[in-house]
Amino acid sequence: MLRILFVTTSMPVGGAETLLVNLVRGLDANRFAPEIACLKEPGPLGELLAKDFPVHSNLLSSKFDLRILPRLCKLLRKQKIDAVITVGAGDKMFWGRLAARLAGVPVVISALHSTGWPDSVGRLNRLLTRWTDAFIGVADAHAEHLIAWEGFPREKVHTIFNGVDTAIFAPGDREAKRRELGLPVNAPVVGILAALRPEKNHELFLDGAKQIQRQLPDAHFLVVGDGLRRESLEKRADELGIAAVTHFLGSRSDVPELLRTLDVLALTSHNEASPVSILEALSSQIPVVAAEVGSVPETVLPGVTGQLFPAGDLDSYVSHTVELLRNPALCAEMGSKGRRRVLEQWSLEAMVQGYESLLKRLHATATCSPLDITKTPSTITPHRA
Repeated sequence: MLRILFVTTSMPVGGAETLLVNLVRGLDANRFAPEIACLKEPGPLGELLAKDFPVHSNLLSSKFDLRILPRLCKLLRKQKIDAVITVGAGDKMFWGRLAARLAGVPVVISALHSTGWPDSVGRLNRLLTRWTDAFIGVADAHAEHLIAWEGFPREKVHTIFNGVDTAIFAPGDREAKRRELGLPVNAPVVGILAALRPEKNHELFLDGAKQIQRQLPDAHFLVVGDGLRRESLEKRADELGIAAVTHFLGSRSDVPELLRTLDVLALTSHNEASPVSILEALSSQIPVVAAEVGSVPETVLPGVTGQLFPAGDLDSYVSHTVELLRNPALCAEMGSKGRRRVLEQWSLEAMVQGYESLLKRLHATATCSPLDITKTPSTITPHRA
């Protein structure tokens, strides 16, 4: 059995964190024993995982706390870890990989979930490239970004598509949740599912809500997610005169039900890799109107599963959204095609199998003798889940 340690900063409610929860729970318990190391506090999802898996936390007291290195090395040796997977860029990517190599962990992997600011890899992390066995991108365009812009060797870059639980994120009744939220059963509803961070550009979503309401006065808007910017965004909604129809719901545990209340999911980000919220919406048969950034065009196909607009283009965002809201039949058609594509390519099962396959291959290569290596393929080629 392979003992796997996932290294992250914390686990608030967010797309990458939800992916990690699903991955840890999905790994074959007969072959993998996953653990999680949160350099800071565990967060809500870390506490959730701690009910079933070992979760180590509060290992880093400050950004320049160099004691993190011996702490991590001690943890890796004590737990007899076979593979380390760092999740995201920044401190966890650096300290996790450095400690893994110093502790003699056979396999070191970095899984990345975003592109560019605020999650660029940085010079220090690039210095550890030769000590890293694999870099995981979450879409084909994301993998190419890691090669072209981050400078990682092509032979070390692998694509494992994000995956969602299509049994949980599925079409269903929307009226009960609408009534619970105080939404009119037949009103047009647009939602955004994203942490309240600057790169998500909630300002465009709110400005768009103002213009959409002018054309569709009964429309409502849901903001699902939380963060330090909540107060300022609520103030902006108030200044725009849309506070009464804009519902800030914070972090929620009922996201599948909330998605079913929507007619359209919006994504207004400045940059993304392969957003989980898009996959969750499509799996729920909800079309998506999204900024054309990162790998989004691999999932949001114009006229098929939704519509794309140039990042920051308010008028284009509004026109696409209004067009869909005025055409329920088109929404239903796009939603149906979106779910079909998720079932084919972005299921949770496919993502888990991708990780399991990569872990087994890298560990087998790392632990076989030089003589054995000459009898097996000399390189591990990039694979796709």
